[in-house]
Amino acid sequence: MAQAVEEWYKQMPIITRSYLTAAIVTTIGCSLEIISPYNLYLNPRLVVKHYQFWRLVTNFLYFRKMDLDFLFHMFFLARYCKLLEENSFRGRTADFFYMLLFGATVLTGIVLVGGTIPYVSESFAKIIFLSNSLTFMMVYVWSKQNPYIHMSFLGLFTFTAAYLPWVLLGFSVLVGASAWVDLLGMIAGHAYYFLEDVYPHMTGRRPLKTPSFIRALFADKTVVVARPANVRFAAPPVEEAQQN
Repeated sequence: MAQAVEEWYKQMPIITRSYLTAAIVTTIGCSLEIISPYNLYLNPRLVVKHYQFWRLVTNFLYFRKMDLDFLFHMFFLARYCKLLEENSFRGRTADFFYMLLFGATVLTGIVLVGGTIPYVSESFAKIIFLSNSLTFMMVYVWSKQNPYIHMSFLGLFTFTAAYLPWVLLGFSVLVGASAWVDLLGMIAGHAYYFLEDVYPHMTGRRPLKTPSFIRALFADKTVVVARPANVRFAAPPVEEAQQN
């Protein structure tokens, strides 16, 4: 069993393995009181005035207490992050990292701006960890890129992957979780999907082109299929041609 888990872990692509490891280590560290969540949560005042810039990253690593909800999100993180990196972003590690960076930036921006809007500022002020939202963003992007895959929810009913985010959103509401967290992930995911997949087909321009300095961080191997030059095939023998 331990060997199977180790093999499964080693076969994960680099971004998925790194993010999953950081999330589990951070959450376990907080549960054991080795790390304090108060040093991790998103606090704009501490970031700007006290230069605690690490909060812009650490708030995406902590998944609250270790319970069924934690296992639920770890499953979706491991599954859909891995599916995206191995399929849609196969051989494009830099692009996948840039997608996560874009999502984290959008989510942070929404929370910061939402905190200044009357009537909803209190709701946004309660969102101090965006790890669940970033996970939900990956689920949303995967569902948009694989809309026709048939799925089943707890064996109760079947649906296509295009409706997966809405099914999970409904489930979150049923169990009493905050719908805002999932909705933020859907907004960030749709923003990425539109700018990366829809807008380029409409205009021929790609606004989310991965910067060269990010590409330099990853050694992606491009698979090139070479076509031999000046190769001619001899015509089949006359007898064979007549038989055909």
